[in-house]
Amino acid sequence: MTTFLHDKAYIGGVWRDAASGRRFTVRNPADGTDIAQVADCGAAEAEAAIAAAEAALPAWRARTAADRAEHLRRWHRLILDRAEEFAALVTREMGKPLAEAAGEILYGASFISWFAEEALRANGELIPSPWPDARIVTTRQPVGVVAAITPWNFPVAMVTRKAAPALAAGCTMVLKPAEDTPLSSLLLAALAEEAGIPAGVLNVVPTSRPGEVGDVLLDSPAVRKISFTGSTETGRHLLARAAATVKRASMELGGNAPFIVFDDADLDAAVEGAIASKYRNAGQTCVCANRFLVQSGIHDAFVARLAERTRALKVGPGMERGVAVGPLINIRAVEKVERLLAASVAAGANLTLGGARHERGDLFFSPTLVTEVTPAMPIWSEEIFGPVAAVVRFDSEEEAIRLANSTPYGLAAYFYTADLGRAWRVGEALEFGMVAVNSGILSTEVAPFGGVKQSGYGREGSSLGLGEYQDVKYLLMGGLAARGDNSK
Repeated sequence: MTTFLHDKAYIGGVWRDAASGRRFTVRNPADGTDIAQVADCGAAEAEAAIAAAEAALPAWRARTAADRAEHLRRWHRLILDRAEEFAALVTREMGKPLAEAAGEILYGASFISWFAEEALRANGELIPSPWPDARIVTTRQPVGVVAAITPWNFPVAMVTRKAAPALAAGCTMVLKPAEDTPLSSLLLAALAEEAGIPAGVLNVVPTSRPGEVGDVLLDSPAVRKISFTGSTETGRHLLARAAATVKRASMELGGNAPFIVFDDADLDAAVEGAIASKYRNAGQTCVCANRFLVQSGIHDAFVARLAERTRALKVGPGMERGVAVGPLINIRAVEKVERLLAASVAAGANLTLGGARHERGDLFFSPTLVTEVTPAMPIWSEEIFGPVAAVVRFDSEEEAIRLANSTPYGLAAYFYTADLGRAWRVGEALEFGMVAVNSGILSTEVAPFGGVKQSGYGREGSSLGLGEYQDVKYLLMGGLAARGDNSK
């Protein structure tokens, strides 16, 4: 059975240390204790991983879709078999409550089972030809070697959402996980190995020097696609670097999600949706509600109810029973929340609840509610990535749409209404890649996940996700005119 904790890189089917001998520390954000010392890879290991992926590509893409699908199914089963201890690792490594970590394991595994099935549906097309002696056919072929750069906030799901479609399509992959959370990626690789996925198909290069490893991945002509989840600022850098070799790219970048509550909304449902959307993972998700827009007629009641529910959230280490809000990932994250809050309160925002580090430790931040927020405040325009709900009052539907769209980002949006006509009008008017109506949660493997504007492009999940890792080839089959019968 696969060992629980891995601290080496996984390249070409071999667990190996960095050539330099360097290691970096992975710490539990809840208490600062060391979990592991992990191989600190650099350019040499990134190049070796690319070479391994390139060498494994011909055989892997030549396998039948059914064969690749069966390997993915075995991988999926092994993850579910280890789900309990896997969730505990995620909580130790990243800090989220254990129940949320368990949910992430199931969510992450769902992409593997989904794309095992989608692998069987990589259909081409026969197009009616304008020439009587020719036929036009399209086929779908794997892009090739893929580089994936994943974040720390969902250290399992953000990997499987990329690796599952890539492997299903017949691609091979080099994965650079976030330096805060490499252990989950290494366990995924170990389970893939146990599932029989061949050496070199999935390679994991942990590092504390993401720029050094990332530059190798971006500059290599052997890498034909880059898939990245992270900040818009980093995404711009990656795209500029990848342009030199004209790589395909999928970018899931920053968000600034509005959460709109109209006067006719079900108040109880809207508050529960707000709690789920805002405080899940301590507010550290790319689709978290960032700005609450509440119509005047329901504003005071909503704020009072939201404050009551927020006050009741238990803060603490994720392994403690009943904890709803765990630590932030590191001190930089805490300092960012403090900076945004301080500047906004100085500009006139009303601190209704919370607003400071929690007594459980420096990386714990009290669930916070801020009202009287205006678009001029930094808490409005910047992604908070912490347990802070910022509330803005509005009067009309038109104003809500204008305020919601007044951001360069366009990942996720939420709104609550009982009016069917409004649901369609607002849903179509919001400039976001994903819109949830009367729900605070929208992620699922069966729907396309992705944004517009400066939140990126490309889609993960759904039937569209496989196509992100495929090239469409057009075949013109000419010379098909009937010939005379020469059989006699």
